Amino acid sequence: MSNNNDDGAVVEVLDTLVIGGGQSGLAIGHYLKRQDRKFLILDANPRIGDAWRQRWDTLRLFTPAKYDGLPGLPLPGDRLSFPGKDDLADYLEGYAATFDLPVRTGIRVERLWREEGRFVAVSGGRRWEAGNVVVATGCTQAPRLPDFASGLDPSIVQLHSSEYRNPGQLRQGRVLVVGLGNSGAEIALEVSRTHPTVVAGKPSGELPARHGRNAARFALPVVRFLGVHVLTVDNPLGRKAAQHKLAHADPLIRTKRKDLAAAGVDIVPRVTGVQDGRPVVAGSPLDGVSNVIWCTGYRESFDWIEPQVFDDGGRPRQHRGVATDLPGLFFLGEEFMYAATSATLIGACRDARYLAGKIPAAASLTSPSFT
Repeated sequence: MSNNNDDGAVVEVLDTLVIGGGQSGLAIGHYLKRQDRKFLILDANPRIGDAWRQRWDTLRLFTPAKYDGLPGLPLPGDRLSFPGKDDLADYLEGYAATFDLPVRTGIRVERLWREEGRFVAVSGGRRWEAGNVVVATGCTQAPRLPDFASGLDPSIVQLHSSEYRNPGQLRQGRVLVVGLGNSGAEIALEVSRTHPTVVAGKPSGELPARHGRNAARFALPVVRFLGVHVLTVDNPLGRKAAQHKLAHADPLIRTKRKDLAAAGVDIVPRVTGVQDGRPVVAGSPLDGVSNVIWCTGYRESFDWIEPQVFDDGGRPRQHRGVATDLPGLFFLGEEFMYAATSATLIGACRDARYLAGKIPAAASLTSPSFT
């Protein structure tokens, strides 16, 4: 149902609105389709899968293909291979087409609020009203940069990992990669082939097994079981793991410290500030740096949602994706939303199946406020 309101905006009335068309939004869309819901998925990117296409060129998944499919459609190809980011992006686009999911791209929701018993979302001259809303924008919404980044000398090329594509973007000279999580380690190893490279930070640990096909057969199934079924917020061990995961980088999975050392990458303590336009490490400015790649993660950005459903840290108050303060509002794809895998393809599928059973019929769609 669609019409125009008094302001001339086009209004569409829905049972459920899904905001975000990545793997989480598509997974919940699959289950909503099976329930014959009247729903719509909105995504800010021009094309389904662009959230993956826009990552660096050589990015590959850490999980084998056998774990990377969404409900009802396995990822094609070698089940023990590790798909590239474009492979996954194309799969997501094909997934939406296969199940004829109602996805509209190029639409960034500007505001979401509650009004007269339903949710209202707007973007440009369009307005959507729905009994339920699933926020599936994921946990990589806004790049996180330290405040002192702006103090670096203007001649230094600065890129966040979300902007980095390949070493061709960099100036000649030394590269400082800030952050020794998985992104920092993989990018540092890549740029070390063309530039002298330093990486600043301390990893939280390392996966004990060598990553690859043997790990896909033997080690990663164990890791998957722990991440899906053991490390959940329903038990003390999982809650402790959640606190650690939200405060620290993930353990290094594919690229380890010895790989960096073998490639000639220097590992230094974390960057603590800027002095005379140069990054400060261990109390002294680091000389000769021509490029800085910030692998400093992301922050959640929910300032477009007006209902106050967030804690002091800006995270949604929810249990297993169901907002605890506002009926009809749901979250999907957030870090440790329920389990250690909640922000991954594996976790998104499980969490989406659970949420689909919790979304109520939007009885208010028949009320006068929707006509």
